[in-house]
Amino acid sequence: MKKTKSHNRASAAKSEPVPPLFHQVGKTSRRDFLRSAAALAVAHPLFLPVAKSKPSRGVRPVLAYVGTYSSPQGPEGAVGHGQGIYLFEMHPETGALSQRDVVPNDSNPSWLALDPARTHLYSANEISNYQGTPSGSVSAYSIGLPSGHLTLLNTVSSEGAGPAHLSVHPSGKYVFVANYHGGTVAVLPVQPNGELGPATDVIHDSGTIGPSRAASAPSGSFAISGHDKPHAHMVQSDATGKFVFASDLGLDRIFIWKFAVDSGKLSPAPQASVALPPGDGPRHFSFHPNGRWFYSLQEEGSTLAAFDYDPITGKLAPKQTISTLPKGFQGTNFTSEVLISPDARFLYVANRLHDSIAWFSIGEGGLLTFAGEEWTRGDYPRSFNIDPVGNYLYSCNQRADAITTYRINRQTAALSFLGQYTPIGTPAVIIFLA
Repeated sequence: MKKTKSHNRASAAKSEPVPPLFHQVGKTSRRDFLRSAAALAVAHPLFLPVAKSKPSRGVRPVLAYVGTYSSPQGPEGAVGHGQGIYLFEMHPETGALSQRDVVPNDSNPSWLALDPARTHLYSANEISNYQGTPSGSVSAYSIGLPSGHLTLLNTVSSEGAGPAHLSVHPSGKYVFVANYHGGTVAVLPVQPNGELGPATDVIHDSGTIGPSRAASAPSGSFAISGHDKPHAHMVQSDATGKFVFASDLGLDRIFIWKFAVDSGKLSPAPQASVALPPGDGPRHFSFHPNGRWFYSLQEEGSTLAAFDYDPITGKLAPKQTISTLPKGFQGTNFTSEVLISPDARFLYVANRLHDSIAWFSIGEGGLLTFAGEEWTRGDYPRSFNIDPVGNYLYSCNQRADAITTYRINRQTAALSFLGQYTPIGTPAVIIFLA
């Protein structure tokens, strides 16, 4: 595939000028001021309100949920600006988002997951003081259809501080949660009504802590945040539900367990773990839909590692490591999210500080080739997602308090910014109800 040229932010800034702000407002009438404000809003998309477009006849809107940092003690010690979990309507013809609702949650619901039936939503609440204990929490919600309105069912301990990720077992009977600050992975049973019960199993990650500097980091990198103790960052089963995988950033390992659905217990797989380069810090991972390839994203090394996957034994066999950054990049970057396109032909990753979404073609044997990257137009993309059809990509720009929208070229995977900024305080994750 022909590579796309790296996005030039300076050129983009020139091609997307921000109109000058108002001057001498005190000498202008209120009517003139309002006329100028209206003209300014039309002149540049940064000043547009949240989209209120109505779907055309026959076009069914798609619902999306956005989790945010919402407590005074938000991510990395910063203040969370969100109010909880937001409900948006996505217009399939334009990609525009319009807010429908918000469910208050002041406990940093920074990761969300739906059950297989799409009738319940679960949030990982990234706190470390649940009911006076050094733990975070997980909340269960029922989804009212067709409105998408959320009703809180219950909240339980996540069995570790700072839960950063959760997922639902393919059976819908269990929720897995990875506790970043606690260094634990917990299994929470789902009751018949969708509520969560006390954990059936809790695993405390253990092993040798990796070095503070990543072996694969670009020249000049100071990405040294996570190698002080175990940090469970993501947990998810394979498509069969037989094996559960969890990445630990501090230990530079991906753990592999067999899972017993009848008891909700984890036990080491024949290959109990796989090591990543020292200090690189595995964060998130993604299974290819064919069930034979597995991709791990390293936060501090800014790398992707490709593996062959054996769904019979749960074994991972490494075969490629590639940078998530354009050739020649120097400095500090933290990756955040990895996602495979709905057509399974491309893989996308997010780079924080470099503030870009990069895409790779998936070739023969699952090997990756860097194909291009696009500026997120907002600081620190904590995660992103693609709509169910595969037409639009949404970047949750945490420090910019906005989600930006891109149209996807289905042939090349290239992203085109649509000029849509959806304002939302410290967005962390977006998922679609479809």
